[in-house]
Amino acid sequence: QVQLVESGGGLVQAGGSLTLSCTASIRTFGEHGMNWFRQAPGQEREFVAAITWSGDRAFYAHSVEGRFTISRDNAKNTLYLQMNSLKPEDTAVYYCAADGRVHGPPNILPGGMDYWGKGTLVTVSA
Repeated sequence: QVQLVESGGGLVQAGGSLTLSCTASIRTFGEHGMNWFRQAPGQEREFVAAITWSGDRAFYAHSVEGRFTISRDNAKNTLYLQMNSLKPEDTAVYYCAADGRVHGPPNILPGGMDYWGKGTLVTVSA
């Protein structure tokens, strides 16, 4: 059974940094595109960042481009999200998600993901 477990969330002041991790129990982790999404209270889940299965390309939502960096370590079955210059509007539950297709093209739609973690809460105070 595939499991994705996020960690690293917490409370941080505006302007601060956090690094989220997502450990995946997918035997073929290195063959799947991975994404980060987030959901703020009362809002729909939204795309944050995506990385190709090989890690050679990354894609970002406009709202986080230049502040967040997605990366992966296929040897450790782990996905990361480095978040810098955090703003109160970044407050949300952050989810990692895996595209079930092997060597598939990047996909930024929540409906295109096959596996989800339970999320980790990031709270940014003003």
